Amino acid sequence: MQYLVSVIDDKDNPGRTDRQPAISAFNERLIAEGYWVFAGGLADTESATVVDNRGEQAVFSDGPFVESKEYLAGVWVWEVPDLDVALKLATEASKVCDRKIEVRPFR
Repeated sequence: MQYLVSVIDDKDNPGRTDRQPAISAFNERLIAEGYWVFAGGLADTESATVVDNRGEQAVFSDGPFVESKEYLAGVWVWEVPDLDVALKLATEASKVCDRKIEVRPFR
């Protein structure tokens, strides 16, 4: 089963910025154990562009989809046997990257 694992940061109480070596080591372990599918950190929310083409003409808006103190800072996609394994890894990931983690299965 594949899971989208979202890294949630907080503008008022951001995670520590010295976590990259620990995150890299965690990623290497995910790869070695066969759980890694994809991962990436995201640029700041101020660099986002929202595209809405539901009407007669596309509308492009600068900035994030929603204004919030919490924001999506990065993602992993994991292939794991079940939710229990995903939650165990997410618990470790939260500690490693010093941020909240959201786990959602793909359909």
